[in-house]
Amino acid sequence: MPAKDIYHDAVKNALIKDGWVITADPYLIRYKDVDLFADLAAEQPIAAERQGKKIVVEIKSFLSPSPMRDFELALGQYILYRNLIQLTAPEYSLYLAIKESRYQNFFLRDSIQDLIRIDSIKLLIVNTMQEEILQWID
Repeated sequence: MPAKDIYHDAVKNALIKDGWVITADPYLIRYKDVDLFADLAAEQPIAAERQGKKIVVEIKSFLSPSPMRDFELALGQYILYRNLIQLTAPEYSLYLAIKESRYQNFFLRDSIQDLIRIDSIKLLIVNTMQEEILQWID
């Protein structure tokens, strides 16, 4: 089992506050001879705004001295997880959860926005102090 990200509980609590039901913590991605763990899986009840939607969330803190290196690693992991989820559980959508300040200070750069668009990265922006979801970016 992988270690939990430092924002794991804040993201989990933000999802619960937003009406999501956590269905796995962590979420096992099993395909043939590969076992990997994404941070969370969640579902929205039918009566909720995102009715019946199922998501897997990978949480990243981007704490190293090089946000670009963190982005490299997160992007590769995201694409790997997304591809395996499409093979094993296509009803789930994968989101990369990040802290609001990292989104503002790094992810809004023009070059990063281009890469997010090219690779169709779905983002979940979280205020980790208030444990609130600020934005869903599809």
